[in-house]
Amino acid sequence: MIKKIDRYIFLRLLAITVFVLGVLIFIFIVIDFSENSDDFTDKGATFAEIFGQYYLNYIPEMTRLVIPVAVFVACLYLTGQMADRLEIVALKAAGISLYRLIIPYLVFGFLMAGIISYLDGFVIPDSNAQRIEFEKKYLPASSQKVDSDRIYRQDSDNNIYRFQYYSPKDTLARRIEAIKFRGDSISESLDIARMEWIPKTQQWRMLNIKRRTFMPEGYVDEQLDTLVVSLTIYPQDLARTTSDIYQLTYPEAQDYIASLERSGATGISLPKIQFYGRLTYPISILVVSIIGFSIASVRRKGGKGFYIAAGLAISFLYLAFMKVIEPFGKEGAIEPIVAALTPHVFFFIVGLGLLFSARK
Repeated sequence: MIKKIDRYIFLRLLAITVFVLGVLIFIFIVIDFSENSDDFTDKGATFAEIFGQYYLNYIPEMTRLVIPVAVFVACLYLTGQMADRLEIVALKAAGISLYRLIIPYLVFGFLMAGIISYLDGFVIPDSNAQRIEFEKKYLPASSQKVDSDRIYRQDSDNNIYRFQYYSPKDTLARRIEAIKFRGDSISESLDIARMEWIPKTQQWRMLNIKRRTFMPEGYVDEQLDTLVVSLTIYPQDLARTTSDIYQLTYPEAQDYIASLERSGATGISLPKIQFYGRLTYPISILVVSIIGFSIASVRRKGGKGFYIAAGLAISFLYLAFMKVIEPFGKEGAIEPIVAALTPHVFFFIVGLGLLFSARK
């Protein structure tokens, strides 16, 4: 009998989650389209581009964002329905405890978390990249650069570059200053008019260079037309935006952060908190499964109205906690991984407390 109950709960959770997910995504698309339709029209976007390129590639990201809410609603609704029909009371009388009854909820939560983690790590980044490319074309205000000018990067322990301007579209930098050190002293400085990226050789071509070499007796100036060099600074290190992490798979995101650290870039806490936030986000599905089951497993006055109110309140508090603590990780007040994990750990403890306090 217990296996039939497990299967019934699992399939019902899946059906309700899919239904709620579809409703939430539909509402999201309607609201987003109503807000951006004028911009789409002004920029000349066609109907096929809007829905075939933009929203089709937006759905995976929407799914990632709202799946915890859909699972939470499914847990509240199904468990509340079973409690109202006295099915949970009957199961308790048959010797099945709440701790045993929550197992299919946990299995469902783990499965959803695993699926979303895989999709977010290896599938969603590609759709995000296509969506963001569309936004850059038709919604230019949607993409924000982290570095726009006066970009400082470190090629090695002894080499520092200052880029006055960089164009990611052309992979072209202008007005660059490079300083090389020997110990505590400057050994060489370069004033470079332009630097062009060479994709084939993965090198930079410097144009119109004024090189000054420092020696104990003075310095020597030299003018060079062209110089091809290999640096540990790459175009992606210079064209940072706040959406970079969301367009990269997990391994690519790790390499990206390592590249920024290697090049001496500032503001690395932002991509770190974004990356760790992505890694830990699926945990919220398991957490809300426990909370939803614990709240709805006991009959309460107000029926479904109580469950809806409780679901909205907890969802809001959960999201607010993540948003409130995120700036602390971004600014380096606390470690980014700690900032990303804290909301999930806190509400996991809350969920366990609700489960242990529920009438057995």
